Amino acid sequence: MKNEQLLAVAKLFLRLALAASFLVAVGDRIGVFGPPGARNVAWGEWSRFVKYVGILNWFAPKALIPWLAVLETVIECGLGVALVLGVHQREVAWASAALLTSFAITMSVALGVLAPLSYSVFTAVGAALLLGVVSPGYSDSTRSAVSQGALR
Repeated sequence: MKNEQLLAVAKLFLRLALAASFLVAVGDRIGVFGPPGARNVAWGEWSRFVKYVGILNWFAPKALIPWLAVLETVIECGLGVALVLGVHQREVAWASAALLTSFAITMSVALGVLAPLSYSVFTAVGAALLLGVVSPGYSDSTRSAVSQGALR
């Protein structure tokens, strides 16, 4: 297999793995994979997830916590779907890296650095950053079109 082919396979795998991580986390918090206590279920229901968001965001006003949980869920779901579809790959990768970095920081401050290490959050940040570097972006396609005379 040539390097270009291997890179294409690696990018696809990385994109789908990040997407699955986001979408499975969203599914878990709304009970798709079973109730709390079921095998491989972290939250199992929305209220447990909201409580966890409150623990991580201890500095935020209590009234803001449910909104943060919703916002985080919407962002994760949107990024997961965009990663599956392969749209705006570079921008979605950078946004994923930013979101995951915020998770790593809040988890480290609230729970200690072992928590994000145990959940491979730093690895996911690195994966998202790498995906951003190797994925085509809007500026790349525009620059390519200009260099080929398509926009003259």
